[in-house]
Amino acid sequence: MTDASRSFIQAPAQSKPLNRVRRRLLLALAAAPLGGALSLLPRRAFAAASTSVIEGRNLWLYPGWESLTDDATPACLKAVDLIHQATDKLAARGIHSVMVIAPLKARLCPENLPDGIAMSASVASRYAAIRAHADALGLQMVDGDGAIAEVDAAQEKYIRADYHWSGHAAEAVAERVAKRLAAAGSLKGTAGAGSRLGTWNEEVRYGDLATLLPPERKKAVGKDHFIVRTVVEAPGLVDGGPPVVQVVGNSMVQPYLGFPQKLSNAIDRPVGLTWTFGDTGPWKTLLNYLESPDFKANPPQAIVWQFNEGQMMNRPSAGGQWDAASVMADDAFLARLSKAIA
Repeated sequence: MTDASRSFIQAPAQSKPLNRVRRRLLLALAAAPLGGALSLLPRRAFAAASTSVIEGRNLWLYPGWESLTDDATPACLKAVDLIHQATDKLAARGIHSVMVIAPLKARLCPENLPDGIAMSASVASRYAAIRAHADALGLQMVDGDGAIAEVDAAQEKYIRADYHWSGHAAEAVAERVAKRLAAAGSLKGTAGAGSRLGTWNEEVRYGDLATLLPPERKKAVGKDHFIVRTVVEAPGLVDGGPPVVQVVGNSMVQPYLGFPQKLSNAIDRPVGLTWTFGDTGPWKTLLNYLESPDFKANPPQAIVWQFNEGQMMNRPSAGGQWDAASVMADDAFLARLSKAIA
């Protein structure tokens, strides 16, 4: 039995050394694993990165590298066109696809933005424009804005001093993905092989954005209370067969925040996971999975492909945004995908 046939045990790919392009450093940090963000950044990058952390009201922090005024909608729609070409190829191979785009933290939690900083109308409407374009193309895209907006008001939607959505938000989006998958038809595999969810638990640590601040500001902002599930050991799950669904994305869908476990629980089937750091990007991350022995041995019925809205405008050829091994022409990306699934 391969690693991918077990629930959520695929290790994250190791990040390659980042170059000196400041924006790329910050994008890589944006999708760094919780508690390990600084390991991605060489010491010379700390000061540069800290200047792009926005300190808002009530000690909330926002990523300053995600512009709240630059539209970039046309570039995002071109990326959706490329996603459509990729998912059409997967569909011809018999693999269903569902898109998940993690929305901007500032859109979902605008009440704590600092005075003088506001989201432009074009950026505020961008997520809806991406969804509308995806719908017009027949792509299955989950409404992340809507899912997270329904999180109980007593719970955080995004973590106060961290880049990531909360465990409750991750589960809300995963629940919507499960409904999309169910609507697409019966799932293969055996019911009863899904993940079991533990109780909610509180862990206190610094958020990744707080770790970028100068020491005195970091201390003032303080630590966050991460509300996450306790791990439930379920040895029987390894006998549930290979993953019916494979999640491919960045640290928004890492196991710590519970996205793949909730999805597995909701569909009651095994779910595999491939996630990488943000500087790898969603295009290369998908290829990492499709070109792997695990895919060759056990192609899934569906792939859940996760993106960050703040990076949606960057296609595979976006030099300076992805690490060198991840940069390629759009045609090269599609050619590698076609070869991998042939």
